[in-house]
Amino acid sequence: MPEVWIQMVNKPTVISTFAGCGGSSLGYKLAGFRELLAVEWDDNAVETFRMNFPGVPVYHGDIAKLTGAECIRLAGVKVGELDVFDGSPPCQGFSTAGKRKFDDPRNSLFKEFARLLAELQPRVFVMENVTGMVKGCMKQAYLTIIQTLRDCGYRARGEVLNAMYFNVPQSRERVIIIGVRNDLGIEPSHPKPQTRPVTVREAFAGVPFETVPSATGKVIASYIPRVPKGGSMATLAGYGQDNLIRPRWDRPSSAIRKDAALTGYGCFIHPDENRFLSIAEYRRLQSFPDSFEMAGTYIEKKNRIGNSVPPNLMRAIAEHVRTEILDKCRN
Repeated sequence: MPEVWIQMVNKPTVISTFAGCGGSSLGYKLAGFRELLAVEWDDNAVETFRMNFPGVPVYHGDIAKLTGAECIRLAGVKVGELDVFDGSPPCQGFSTAGKRKFDDPRNSLFKEFARLLAELQPRVFVMENVTGMVKGCMKQAYLTIIQTLRDCGYRARGEVLNAMYFNVPQSRERVIIIGVRNDLGIEPSHPKPQTRPVTVREAFAGVPFETVPSATGKVIASYIPRVPKGGSMATLAGYGQDNLIRPRWDRPSSAIRKDAALTGYGCFIHPDENRFLSIAEYRRLQSFPDSFEMAGTYIEKKNRIGNSVPPNLMRAIAEHVRTEILDKCRN
């Protein structure tokens, strides 16, 4: 058997659900994993994913229609063989940016994750979501999620991690739930902070030049020059949500968000220049490499980035899972 093939076979394996454009997938790849299957329904996200991971099979469709048997067939594994089952179910219903309704139908997608988890029985699972699920009235939903995952046969533990301590130039807190199959006898754990916060100035060093859309509308155009460093349009107009955010050079940025509008919630403008950030700059803030290709319009690209898991954060999680859990399983 050729040495290259032996190296591929010996790599730990992962299936990524709610894969988006591939932020998590890139993190696992950088950590030495071999991805067997990605599951995603959004057309633009799938197009971007395939541009960057041409060798990874993609189930392009509704996860609710993906059976465990079909997932196993597409990935080419047997029950219990997979190393990591990963997923970031859509989280708008839990987000502190929204109304946070417990019965929001978008909050039930984790059940599809749990259904496939129970059927595949991987050694480990990793689930990422917003911190809104552990705050206030949503904490009951979080406890329900944890219990559902444990009922699948796992020891499960969640912890809030901030991406800015994992070589991501962005203050972005997320709940990371890690589970280990009961029969392995290993308690789940999380990586400790690895780096000091990376500033926007450091992130933008040598960033490739890209054109950006112009501000439309006299009102928006008049607001942009007035937004102070570290402030937003909300500080000027008294809006309830932060949009037209101007990050500071000497700090990490705030969290990038997904928004359908060019000037909507989480839209960033340059620290010094009166313009929107370029996709190249957004890419840097989310820790994507400059070579990562993006499909679609400016807004579609921004949304793919804002809706993804920062690759460097997932790399740290994947490396921790590999050394502290999977390697111990094999010893």
